Amino acid sequence: MEVNSHFPEAKSLVMTLSERFAKGEGDVVYQGRNILRRLFYEGREYVAKSFRCAPINRFIYSTLRKSKAERSFRNAQALLNIGINTPEPVAFIDLRQGPMLHESFYLSLLSPCRHVYAELFEEDFSYEDDVMRLIGHAAGRMHNNGLAHKDFGRGNILFDRDEDNNVSIDIVDLNRMHHGPMSLRAGCKNLERLPASERQHRIIAEAYAIERQADANECFQMIRHFRSLQPGQLAAEGF
Repeated sequence: MEVNSHFPEAKSLVMTLSERFAKGEGDVVYQGRNILRRLFYEGREYVAKSFRCAPINRFIYSTLRKSKAERSFRNAQALLNIGINTPEPVAFIDLRQGPMLHESFYLSLLSPCRHVYAELFEEDFSYEDDVMRLIGHAAGRMHNNGLAHKDFGRGNILFDRDEDNNVSIDIVDLNRMHHGPMSLRAGCKNLERLPASERQHRIIAEAYAIERQADANECFQMIRHFRSLQPGQLAAEGF
């Protein structure tokens, strides 16, 4: 377990996450293979993520790899260190049965962003171009620093605009991240999960190119190329 030194009061919450999830405490934000719950504790709103650990993976996460909860915590710290917005990481905890990992939890503050990327295609947002630019700049900065979200898609980018018309995005779901150098081609391929119109892709590409000091049209063409491929063809392209 590790608790962010800025949130010492959260330690008792972290220690009881397993019991709280078992009782169904808080509001379910998402439920699938993993479960996200919004929890209110001592005046703060948190999001806690419970990671399911399949039996076949327990040995791997107990001995060979960090748990998904710990990777989420470390990757959130890494993004914040390079100026990329993500909900403030609060803690992670790994619970074992004997030597094997049984379950793990990641705790962060609740994001102030109320919308998810997929909503851009369900309703009109007058500031959608600003969102696209922020995504391009964020991706470029991540790739320049040797970081890439392995599921950089419609469910893992949050956005909003405040009362002063400042637009912001948060990158979430950080347990799967690539660490290492990113070529321009690999970086543009990393953006292929983002649905967008041709105009929107061009806005993303222009902002991305600024960060990578690259040609905007070249970035645009590569993003559109990767977006057009079928899964088997994408796999053949490599990361």
